[in-house]
This record gives sequence, C-alpha cells and structure tokens, in this order.
Amino acid sequence: MSSSQQFRPIVWTIAGSDSGGGAGIQADLLTMHDLGVHGCSAITANTAQNTLGVPAINPVADAALQSQLEALFADLKPAAIKIGLLVNAAQVRLVADFLRAMKARGEAIPVVYDPVAVASIGTPLTEDSTGEAVLNDLLPLCDLLTPNSVELEWLAGMPVDSAEKMLTATRRVRGEHACALLVTGGHLEIEPGVTADLLSRGAGESLSEDWLIGKKIETLNNHGTGCTFSSAIAALLAQGYPLTDACVVANAYVRRGLRLGGSGAIGAGAGPVGHCGWPTELRDYPEVLVAGSERAQRFAKYSEPAALKWAAEFAQPDSNRLGLYPVVDSVDWIEKLAKEGVRTLQLRIKQPGSDLRAQIAQAVSIGRHYNLRLFINDYWDIAIECGAYGVHLGQEDLQTADLNAIQRAGLKLGISTHGFFELLYAYQYRPSYLAIGAIYATNTKDMSSQLQGPDKLARMAALLPDYPLVAIGGITLDRAQEVAASGVGSIAVVSAITGAPNYREAVAQLRAVLEQ
Repeated sequence: MSSSQQFRPIVWTIAGSDSGGGAGIQADLLTMHDLGVHGCSAITANTAQNTLGVPAINPVADAALQSQLEALFADLKPAAIKIGLLVNAAQVRLVADFLRAMKARGEAIPVVYDPVAVASIGTPLTEDSTGEAVLNDLLPLCDLLTPNSVELEWLAGMPVDSAEKMLTATRRVRGEHACALLVTGGHLEIEPGVTADLLSRGAGESLSEDWLIGKKIETLNNHGTGCTFSSAIAALLAQGYPLTDACVVANAYVRRGLRLGGSGAIGAGAGPVGHCGWPTELRDYPEVLVAGSERAQRFAKYSEPAALKWAAEFAQPDSNRLGLYPVVDSVDWIEKLAKEGVRTLQLRIKQPGSDLRAQIAQAVSIGRHYNLRLFINDYWDIAIECGAYGVHLGQEDLQTADLNAIQRAGLKLGISTHGFFELLYAYQYRPSYLAIGAIYATNTKDMSSQLQGPDKLARMAALLPDYPLVAIGGITLDRAQEVAASGVGSIAVVSAITGAPNYREAVAQLRAVLEQ
C-alpha cells in the first residue's frame, strides 16, 4: 500500500443510490476518489432512476440505515460527512440522533448536507413533512447546507426568483443557527449568461454573504451536479481546507466537470457531470463579488461607501518575478539590504511612534536612491503623502483603505491572501502583486489556522502563472527551494534574514535559490 492510499482521509456519504449511476452515492464516491479521500456509504434509498427520470423511490428500513451507520462508525470513522437524500422525517431524525450521539462523544466532524428534495427533472423526492424535520432536527447539527434555489424555496417556504429573495430566504432558513448555507444558483438566472452561488456564514456583526459568480456552461451532461458539489466540499474539509476554500474549489471542480465531461452517449436524457480531477485553470474558478464594484448592484450587494473607495487594475511592477522580498521593521534594515543588492522590500512598523511619518519619508528617500520596489505596510495615507513606490494591505484593510486614492496617486498595491477564497477575492482588485501565506508556521504571527504548505501553494500559483505572486510565512533557507519550485516569483522572509547570524550570507544564499 502506498503512503497516499494509507493516509487517505475517510468521508461518509449518507444518501440514496442512483441506479443510473449519475447522481446519489455513485456520484459521491466518484468525486471523493477523484479528490483524494476514501468514500464510505450508508444508503437511505434505492431509487429506480435513469437519464430520463425517477420512476420509483424505495426507502430502506430505519433498522437497515441505522446498522450501516453503526458498522461504519465502529471501524471507519469519518473526517467529514456528506448527507444527501433523506426520504422522510423519520430518516432525518434517525440521522440527526446519530450525529447528536457522535457529538456527545466529543467527535468534531464537519457535516455537509445537500437537502435533496426535487430531482433535476422536477420529480419530488421527499415526503411533505421532511422540511420541518430538517429545520428543527438536522440543521443545528450541520456545518453547511448546499441547497439549490428550488430546494431553498422548499426550506424557506417562499419563492426565490431574484437576488434579494435569495438573500431573504437564506437568512430565514439560517435563523439563529450557526450552520452556513451555500445556495447554488444554476436554476435561477440573476444575470444573463452567468450562474451565481450565495455563500452565507457567520452571524450578527460577523455575518458574511458572498456571491460566487461564473460563466454559465451549456451542456447536456449536468446530472448529479448537486451531489458532486457537496461531496467535493466534504472531501476538501476532510483534508483540512477551510470552509470558504472548500466551497470555491468545489465550485471550480463542478464547473470543470461541466466543461470537460463528455458523456453524451450515456442514455437518452441528461448525462452525468464529469469527474475530471483537480481544477487547475482559473477560468473554472468563481469570481468573488466585491461590494464596491458596479456589478454588485445586480446582486443586492452594492455599497455606495465601498464604491467611493473601490478601484481595480493597479500599476504593475517592472517584473512579475519580484525575487527576494525581505520584510523589515526599521529604516536601517532597508539601507543595509539595499546595499546588498536587494530590490524588493517592505517596511512593516508594528509599534508606530510619533516619528512614524519621518521614518516612512526616510525609507521612501532611500528607496528612490537605490531604485527599490519599496512597499509600506498598512499606512497607505502616509505612503501617498510621501510619494512611496507602493503599499501592502491585508484583507481587513481592503474594507477601510481608500483604494481609489492609492490608484490615483500611482502607487503599486500588494495584498495578503490566505487560501483560495481570499486569493480569488483579492484578484478582483487586480493588484500589483498577491502575497500567499502563511506557507509554514511562523513566530512573527499566529497563522496556525491558515497554513498553506507547498502543495497548496503550487496549486494556487498554477492559477496565475504570469501574475506577480509572493510566498510568505515561515520560509527558511532549507525550505526556500521547495517554495521556489511552486512557481511563485518571489519569496518574502523576515527572520530568515533579520535573525540570521550573517545577514549578508543569508541574502546571497536565498537569492541564489531564487535565481536557479
């Protein structure tokens, strides 16, 4: 047994069997295998199904479903669970009771529920009492629901025929629950020629509602998209991807399957969506809508204050490979490293004093003297005043900084990202570069919940092969070679230089790695 087989996370699918092989547990298991996890199944119903319809739905006995769950838990404990078709209220309560008992044992297992209520050809798949049981018994135990707009209508008890109504229905279903919702918009055309999914998570002041937008793909092979989508999310959660990253990668996985899956010869109706491997091309990934953009008006996301500060298409640096990129906390370090031939630098002053403006002005002056690509961290207003080369902002700064003013002043802009979702969001601004981190654990900041590692880094870098990208976080000389091999054109370091016994030697060694 290879190491990749030995350490595959286990993911369960609790769902119905599709005799036609295009949806249900058949699609779930194909997806899970494709994305690198081991899939196990507990069957809730045997559907008589083909590409033309669903002639019959045959629920399994409660005892049969219970025995499957108990057998799996005794030997094959999951790293994530996907739930699909639950035919009646009794099955909903049985699964809810099982999940509740697992949680009582201290098992923190993410649960993704695809509330399958109506087949894509319009056939009802559940009893009328099921929706109430879902809301009262199952929803509080789930981490994510993935209904389409038709299923959202079923759960919310209201029509969903616009962006505003989708937002209202989503809020109604979520209520006070911590469970996130990702509504897939393939059945509702808010904007001609595009699909729009709505991801709602958090509550109160931390409520976040994001539209994931992509070009509509015309194909006859779209059977099983909902099952594939929710299974992909569960597979990614099992491998440690944060929820937002799992959602956008799963979105891209389905879109890749719609685009490349050629199954026209299977049956006389809608063929199955393709299972075509990891999504490697940016065109398959969704656009994460930004509130200040003009397009946001069509999706009830528009914010006038955000629009006044909104800007995109920032000035690009003279190269898309920025090389060694030390991040330092003093003007002295800037001059010392400039003398060693370092061209890209960032001044990050963590504890500013009364002389903050004087320090930035001095740093800018040094940058001009040595023709540096010098970025000022955070203090964009002072950077503009001093005529800096560029500024670097974190994700949270994008909500408060006047990007319009930065662009008008001609400054370059770098943006921090932590994973696929933030990378796609920041890319909407078309900044001068995108920083990806943290690659490894670092002493400068606790990023333990957002570590990317070299494999994820390589997958993100592949999406933007010609764009200026910077890897940051815990990168030492020993790790620099595998980071550089990911395809990024720049490596940002802090202690690898400022904490080195001989900074000149450290600079030379790190530059040599990047120049190989």
